[in-house]
Amino acid sequence: MNFAVTSHDMIEAYGLVDVVYFPQLPANESADPRALSLLSSVGLPHSDAFSVKEDPGDPYEPGFDPLILGSRLDHYGVSCPEESRNWWLLGYLFSSLIALDPESGKVYAFPEGEEGYVLLHRDVESLLFSLIEFRKLERDHEDDVDPQELAERFRRVVGAFDPTPFAEEESQWNVSLEELESGIW
Repeated sequence: MNFAVTSHDMIEAYGLVDVVYFPQLPANESADPRALSLLSSVGLPHSDAFSVKEDPGDPYEPGFDPLILGSRLDHYGVSCPEESRNWWLLGYLFSSLIALDPESGKVYAFPEGEEGYVLLHRDVESLLFSLIEFRKLERDHEDDVDPQELAERFRRVVGAFDPTPFAEEESQWNVSLEELESGIW
């Protein structure tokens, strides 16, 4: 499979130490093979903006699966929408829990303090692309590039790849860019 995002891109953006690779899982008819391939070959970053809280390879107590959203939310006594119980927890983008519907390949955000979820990315590749672009934004912000310019560039580049991250006015990406433009960072 050819992807617009490669492991080289991820490592260049975050460094080898801050990339978490998911175990190579056997492809089956109910899991998106593109998502499986990207998670095991490109990985997810672990940073201030996006954190992978659990290591998928660590042992856990019986009955607790840290990768399955329903298992995790049950463990913490939080209600989980029935249709999302088997989704995979990918991590946290700022204060939103990020989950993958393994059948459709779509990525959803569960904003903190909200019930329910919103579509955040059309697929894992879009999420990874956005996280890499966001890391570029963070570096340029550290170099005192104008916040308005950075937010505009991020919206333009990411939106050209996938407009989904900006479809919901209160999406985590829109909120974060508004905070950047307002000088909250």
